[in-house]
Amino acid sequence: MDVTGSQSAGLVCAHHHLYSTLARGMPAPPKNPGNFLEILENVWWRLDRALDLEMIEWSAKLGALEALEAGTTAIIDHHESPNSIPGSLSAIADACNDVGVRINTCYGITDRHGSGAALRGLAENDRYLRECAADDKGGMRRGMVGVHASFTVNDQHLEDAAGLAEDHGVGVHIHVAEGTDDLEAADRLRELTRDDWLIIHGVHLPDDHGLRGTIVHNPRSNMNNSVGYADPSRFSNPVALGTDGIGADMLAEFQLAYVKHRDHDIAASPDTAWSWLQAGYELFPEARHDTVTWTYDTIEPWHVAFTPTINAVDVDIGGEPALRNGVATRVDPDEVRAKAAEQAVRLHTALEEMVV
Repeated sequence: MDVTGSQSAGLVCAHHHLYSTLARGMPAPPKNPGNFLEILENVWWRLDRALDLEMIEWSAKLGALEALEAGTTAIIDHHESPNSIPGSLSAIADACNDVGVRINTCYGITDRHGSGAALRGLAENDRYLRECAADDKGGMRRGMVGVHASFTVNDQHLEDAAGLAEDHGVGVHIHVAEGTDDLEAADRLRELTRDDWLIIHGVHLPDDHGLRGTIVHNPRSNMNNSVGYADPSRFSNPVALGTDGIGADMLAEFQLAYVKHRDHDIAASPDTAWSWLQAGYELFPEARHDTVTWTYDTIEPWHVAFTPTINAVDVDIGGEPALRNGVATRVDPDEVRAKAAEQAVRLHTALEEMVV
């Protein structure tokens, strides 16, 4: 990481779900999940069906604000809202850019809601990528083609997603082998993948999986979902670090990534997890030009790994102030939190009223 005294470049979250920001305190699921697939069915797949554009906007804006306050200036997001697809990616990008945070987002297509919904997801990816090509807001917004996971998408739509990504000169952002329901992912994706793909999780990938692209490790989410330890050090692919929707505090995620790696291998050092954090700059290089001033003087792996509660004080993004003395300069943080709380009530009410 580029460091001068207590300053560093902006951090990158290599995999986020900004739509999950309002999930905190959501109603209990109709069934207590007993495995990973049931977590998806009873929690996250219900949540994404309840979203509308207003919820999406304020969820993204609050998520971006919290990222900024943690020194994260660039987010790579993966979005799904099957009942509110058109315009959803622009709503996310606008919300993040209002806060001052850089965003790379995509729509995760799936056949869970029928072929028509998958095609609408592809169309939203295409529309947004054309919008970014016309105006990337000075490096503030980018996109990819999203796929939920291979086990929820048929072969034709996987090929369609790969083809659309190639047409736009971008990669595909896809969950791979997160749980045991996706064990066939490597065989289905191997011939489609390219170096610019993001392979998310990879917990149950074999060492010699043969997939191209960057594997994004999400240790906190993997532990929360009890899917197992990915041990990303075993892969020859580049490895980056994400949160899978649990905020965007990347120093905290690095600390957990190191401790989990150490738990698995007593010889592990913080340098390895730090390299995963740094790999975000290869995915979102504009963040190298952002500047974060921290409350701690030594931003390097052996210090950060063992130092709790390191906060951003000042953040400049694109040469312009975005945070001063811990307070966002481009939006009113109190207003963002209040509006997001209102939308969280709407979202949670919709979940309570949802037919199982």
